[in-house]
This record gives sequence, structure tokens and C-alpha cells, in this order.
Amino acid sequence: MEEGKLRWLLRRGMKELDVLTERYYAHRWPVATEAERAIFIQMLQTTEDPDLWAWAMGYEQPPEIYADVVKQLCRYY
Repeated sequence: MEEGKLRWLLRRGMKELDVLTERYYAHRWPVATEAERAIFIQMLQTTEDPDLWAWAMGYEQPPEIYADVVKQLCRYY
């Protein structure tokens, strides 16, 4: 995915999620595996903000496929 499209996906409807996704992108993305990157992109494309926020805050458990990426995302909160 080209960087411009990815940066657009990083913009969420909640400022708090913007901060999380931007920090993940700045710090984790450069060292993430291709598989992790693909799952991160898929998560951004298919997950609604309230669900993503609930996972990041630990209110709900993410689906297994997203669990490791959410764990990495939360490191930058």
C-alpha cells in the first residue's frame, strides 16, 4: 500500500486513536514484519473506531487475528 493511502487510514474519527495509530506508524511500522503490516492494514480497513478503542483500552478482547497487533499498538499509548 502506498504511504499516502496508509496515512489516510491512520486518521480515525477519534483523536485518541489518531495518536495511537500515528505513534504505531512512527515507531513500530519500520520494524514490523510484512505479516504484521498486512494485519494492521486489514484491521484499520475493517474495524470501527469504537471497537478499536475498546480493544486498545482493554474493555474487550480483539479477535485472535488482531490480538498481537493491538498489543503492539497499545505500547504507544
